[in-house]
Amino acid sequence: MSSKNRDPQTRVGIDTGGTFTDIVLADGGGDIHVTKVPSTPDNPAIALVEGVQKICDQAGLASSELDALCHGTTVATNALLQSEIDQLALIVTKGFRHILEIARQAVPDGYGNSYFWVKPERIVPVHRVFEIDERLNYKGEVLRELDEESVRVVAARLKKHGLKTAGLCLIHSYANPAHEQKVRDILLAEYPELSLSLSSEIWPEYREYERAVTTLVDAFVKPHINNYLGRIDQQMPETLKSKPFLVMQSSGGVLSAKQVADKPISTALSGPAAGVVGAGKIAKLAGFENVVTLDAGGTSTDICLVEGSEPHVTTDASVGPFPVRLPMIDIRTVGTGGGSIAWISREGHLKVGPISAGSVPGPMCYPNGGDRPTITDANVVLGRLPTELIGGGIVLDRERARKGIEALAQELKRGMTVEELAEGIIEIANWSQANLIRQMTIEQGIDPREFALLSFGGSGPAQSPMVMSLLSLNACLVPPNPGNLSAFGLLMVDYRSDQVFTQVMHEDNIDPTRIAEIYGELKNTARETLIKDGMDAEDIWFQIQADMRYEGQSMEVRVTVPDGTFSQETFTHLADRFHDSHERTFGYSYKGEQKVEVVNFAVSGFGRVDKPELPKLKKEGAGGDKTEPIERRDVYFSGQWVDTPVYQRSDLQPATTWEGPLVIQEFGSTTVVFPGQKVDVDNYGILVVRNKD
Repeated sequence: MSSKNRDPQTRVGIDTGGTFTDIVLADGGGDIHVTKVPSTPDNPAIALVEGVQKICDQAGLASSELDALCHGTTVATNALLQSEIDQLALIVTKGFRHILEIARQAVPDGYGNSYFWVKPERIVPVHRVFEIDERLNYKGEVLRELDEESVRVVAARLKKHGLKTAGLCLIHSYANPAHEQKVRDILLAEYPELSLSLSSEIWPEYREYERAVTTLVDAFVKPHINNYLGRIDQQMPETLKSKPFLVMQSSGGVLSAKQVADKPISTALSGPAAGVVGAGKIAKLAGFENVVTLDAGGTSTDICLVEGSEPHVTTDASVGPFPVRLPMIDIRTVGTGGGSIAWISREGHLKVGPISAGSVPGPMCYPNGGDRPTITDANVVLGRLPTELIGGGIVLDRERARKGIEALAQELKRGMTVEELAEGIIEIANWSQANLIRQMTIEQGIDPREFALLSFGGSGPAQSPMVMSLLSLNACLVPPNPGNLSAFGLLMVDYRSDQVFTQVMHEDNIDPTRIAEIYGELKNTARETLIKDGMDAEDIWFQIQADMRYEGQSMEVRVTVPDGTFSQETFTHLADRFHDSHERTFGYSYKGEQKVEVVNFAVSGFGRVDKPELPKLKKEGAGGDKTEPIERRDVYFSGQWVDTPVYQRSDLQPATTWEGPLVIQEFGSTTVVFPGQKVDVDNYGILVVRNKD
């Protein structure tokens, strides 16, 4: 396939959120079109197809003229967090039945909490864990041959109990997948209805507990993802069914829906990951390499650090309570989205979130909204939001929001006015976000003052300039169409395939020949995966990495192999990188005191795609920098109403500066510049908010 055919000119990014489904279309002429449609939680595919048709109508295109669709989804995460996990089984090596019960000794929040902490329910209870007679050692050598009859017994027991989904995790199968592959063949021959995930295919890395849970999570979400993709296919018009349909992975790349369906756990943080990628591109355009991304939607706020224009990536993440050993953009979440509900605790304290009104019923000010006030209701009462959202698509009832907060004030019994309580709701939400940023920066030895805040999502820019001030970040950036940045980010990502292999090598016994073989095999697997999706070999490149640790440690630090090769000299240079990275991550190193070893070898393969360019703003005539406000209205700041100008964002000219307080409105989002702040409009239309001092 030629590069021209692989990189279509007209592509659509679709990000399905809890409240809205965001759509961005980039055409071959350099134009970018954006829109939103309300999400349809019962069947998200309906909103997806409606949104694609709406953006095509807006751009004056027929759906048949689209070349590809890129999609970010939270179906996998929602399934894990909201669904009952009651039909899932685990198959293990004989003698390892209690692997999930033993788990890890770590206690959340440290040992000070150990007296009160109760270990959560296991993803699979012990009565649904089945044993197979076989055994490999850590080198993948057979210690006990596979007993095929024990596999047939397990198949019969699964069938008897009606368990149609299972994860297979045999001891040391990361070093040799032969037994798992043979077990799969026998199980499916005996029980064809079984949906099975193999740990040697999902993530062939040592640590049996994490590998088992990752495999089980994949097995559980597989039917949900397959059902979701099937619904999309049913809803799609015939003109789109033949088009490439790409799905965002948590690692920051895309693959075809067909390949993602084979390994659905890779989509656990699909939508938020796309937003971080898009934010990194925007920050670089604005001249900032280090940013904290803040993605505030209707349900929650996602935070990520981007250093040197690259997002932090981790292989030690969790989805809800489940540890997942896959490369993921390191995104942390706090339950403060626009729909997060304000409520009174049993102790009589005001709380905000994590419960959310979502899109159904929505905030109180929405048509047919809920009966409890939210962050959005507080912003409406304070005059910071307009009375209509998404171009008049949603008309807000300010008076109903006011009554909801008034009732909450009466329940709180603190003698607060409606405005004071509304401002208190916003302040609690802001500090929740700021505290999460503190955990990711200050508590990790990172100075947040060296970072800018990049705010997006529909509800983010109304509050994030104040979050910037709370932490003394050096600026707050708001991109054009911030409510659609995750959808825009979907058009900015390359294809990606991640591969890993575990083999421990001490620095005294480095085997460059064997390492070259490992990396060669991993590169071939990644290359074949990308070629299946239509990548040309010349458009594929690789990132070569290794997980290293000090001798005797149990946790590793991932470092990049500089030139993609490995020799004794390379190892010496790599060890220096490891010492530096270890000190940066943990605050200390044992350089010159303790020897190191390589544990995992990792390859990420990328297939390049052409990215749309964010167009520069065109400055109008001589008087263009004196844009008049579209209205003035009273907005509540720090205990008083202030006569505040309101501007339409599309009217603002590049290379201009505006003094706060002011409100900037656009389709899908509103930016509030607070008293004591100023905002610059750069050549790309990116808003750069700073404190005046």
